Amino acid sequence: MAEAPVHGAWQRRLLLTLLLAPALLWLFALIVLPQLELALLSFRERIAPHEYRASLDQYRTFFTEPLYWQVFVRTATMSVISTALTLLVAFPIAWVITKVARGRASSLLFVVCLIPFWVSETVRALGWLILLRESGVLPALLVKLGISAVPVELLYHDATILTGLVYTSLLFMVVPLVSSLESLDNALVEAAYDLGASGVAILRQIVIPHAAPGITAGCIVVFMLTLGNYLTPNLLGGKNSQWFTELIYTQFIVRFNWEQGAAFGFLLLALSTAIVALGLRLSGQRFVDVMRRS
Repeated sequence: MAEAPVHGAWQRRLLLTLLLAPALLWLFALIVLPQLELALLSFRERIAPHEYRASLDQYRTFFTEPLYWQVFVRTATMSVISTALTLLVAFPIAWVITKVARGRASSLLFVVCLIPFWVSETVRALGWLILLRESGVLPALLVKLGISAVPVELLYHDATILTGLVYTSLLFMVVPLVSSLESLDNALVEAAYDLGASGVAILRQIVIPHAAPGITAGCIVVFMLTLGNYLTPNLLGGKNSQWFTELIYTQFIVRFNWEQGAAFGFLLLALSTAIVALGLRLSGQRFVDVMRRS
C-alpha cells in the first residue's frame, strides 16, 4: 500500500521534468551558453590573428575612457527617470481599469492600452518621427495654432527620448499593476473614507502597500527593458542619444571588437542587477515573492 503514493509522486516528478525540459533547454541554449561565451570573450585580449591571452584590459578601458563611463551613468539615470515616469502614468490607468470602470468599459480600456503593441517597436518609433520631426504633424499644428512662428524640431532631445521610452514600456507597467490592484478589497478603501481618512492617507497606507509587489515587478521589467533598449533612443535621440547599448552595438558590429563589446555587455548586466537589487532592498520586497504575487 505504501508503494502507491511513492509511485504516484515519482510519476508527477517525471511529468513535471518532461514539461519543463523544453523551457530549460531553451534557457540553457539561448541564454546560458551565450552568456558563458561572452564572459570568456570579455576576459581575453587579441594579440595576433587567432591568438589571445587572458586580460582585464577591456574592463580597464571602460574606467579609463571618460566617454564610456559617462554614457554608462547617463543611460542608468535616464532609465531610472523613465521607469519613474512610466509608473506615474501607468498607476492612474491601472486604477481606472480595476476600480473605476466596470464590465466592458474595463476590458475596453485594457485593450486600448494593448493595441499599440500589436505593431512592432520599429513602427511605433517611426510614428514618433512622423509626429515630432520639423516637417511633422505636431510642429505644423503648433504653427497653425499660433503657438510657434515657424516649425520647430522636437526630436533629438532628452525629453523626446523619455517620451518614447515611457510609451514603449507602458503596457509592461500597467499589467502587473492591474494584477495587484484587482485583489484590493474595495471595502477597505470605503472603510477608510468612513473613518475620516484623506485620499492621500488611503493611497499611502492602503493602496500602495497592497500594490507594492505589482509596482516592484513593473519597475523591474520596465527598467530592464529601458536600460537595454537600442532602437528608441537611437531613432528619437539621433547621433547625440549617447545610450550605452549603442556603444555595445558599435563595438560588436562596427569595430568588430567582440572582446570590448562583451565587457560592455557584462558591465550593463552588472549595473541592471545592482539597481534592481537596490530597488528590492529599499522597497522591502523579495524577488521571488514579487514574481509570485504579481
